[in-house]
Amino acid sequence: MIKKNVLKEIKDKLSEKILKVYEKSPRRIYIDLKPEDIPSAASFIFKDLKARFATASGVDTRKHIEILYHFAFDSLGKIVSLRTLLDREKPEIESLTSIITGTEWIEREIHELLGVNFRNHPNLKKLLMAEDYPPQGQYPLRRDFSG
Repeated sequence: MIKKNVLKEIKDKLSEKILKVYEKSPRRIYIDLKPEDIPSAASFIFKDLKARFATASGVDTRKHIEILYHFAFDSLGKIVSLRTLLDREKPEIESLTSIITGTEWIEREIHELLGVNFRNHPNLKKLLMAEDYPPQGQYPLRRDFSG
């Protein structure tokens, strides 16, 4: 059962792990975490609070690779996004596939387009592009891509 004050429940459970909470609007909440805290936070939101995994996204911010996992509380009309920053030179994070099977394809897409290594992903191979494109070590959604 989803309680009305989802943000309070999240803050209570994850308080020591939360770096920052940004309420963009009453319906849109961003929670910043360290990369190592994403799996436990995602598990809590998905399994305990029964949120629907909507999607994940990645952005090259020039200094970091930002990864966001978006969860929807449909009956409340809220979206909670777990956000973390990865080292741009060696972007790595634990895969969420063992917690949420539905993350498999989007993690593959982010791997292919931004070069993020999702540790322990069961099938981290190309999803969208030909095996020989782009050249090794180049990623189409990185700001420095010249393809």
